[in-house]
Amino acid sequence: MDDIFDAKKFSETLGVEVRNPDLFQESITHRSFLNEHRGYRLEHNERLEFLGDAVLELVVTDFLYRNYPNPEGDLTSFRAAIVNGEILAEIAARLGLGDFLLMSKGEAKDTGRARMWLLANAIEAVIGALYLDQGYESAKVFIENNIISELPRVIEAGLHTDPKSRFQELSQEKTGITPSYRVLKEWGPDHDRHFTAGVFLGENLVAEGEGASKQEAQRNAAAEAIKAKGWD
Repeated sequence: MDDIFDAKKFSETLGVEVRNPDLFQESITHRSFLNEHRGYRLEHNERLEFLGDAVLELVVTDFLYRNYPNPEGDLTSFRAAIVNGEILAEIAARLGLGDFLLMSKGEAKDTGRARMWLLANAIEAVIGALYLDQGYESAKVFIENNIISELPRVIEAGLHTDPKSRFQELSQEKTGITPSYRVLKEWGPDHDRHFTAGVFLGENLVAEGEGASKQEAQRNAAAEAIKAKGWD
């Protein structure tokens, strides 16, 4: 299984130098892959994802502080929007990271939201690997070139606006009803829990959303509700 990871192709595709191939191979290894490949010599990517998430947040926070004179509330919204799972998944897919993911046959068949979370988690793990392999500055350059570069588009499109607050304002204005939220479904192990939340106007289900937390699922449900009502 030594040839399962093509470090040269990975480097060329993502535009990163690979000094320690094992680190980057681990960054693209999903937990499910280990279940089908007993004796695999590397770990799955969850620890690298944990590290990469912290590095990503620091780099984005530092960039926002230095380049945007906005108040703290705005900066928090900008940061949340740019490190959002959907945005990260889009970036990972555009970079071609999906072609390198190591996962179970079942996970590989999924093309829906579960696949999106795999991509989002993997790009954070790659950032963690890059940080360990080459240090903060290399990770910073990667983040600035591939993630922070999306910030103007995110702000212009209003993606930093909290959809729950926006939907509440609109629903109260247009219907006089304050929306409520309920968890409709939850699944997955404790370390990788996912939720489906529904947003209701009265007893009427307007839309559903998924997320890795109840709060994220609610935000996504609110965003879908705005679209469903044609209020966007």
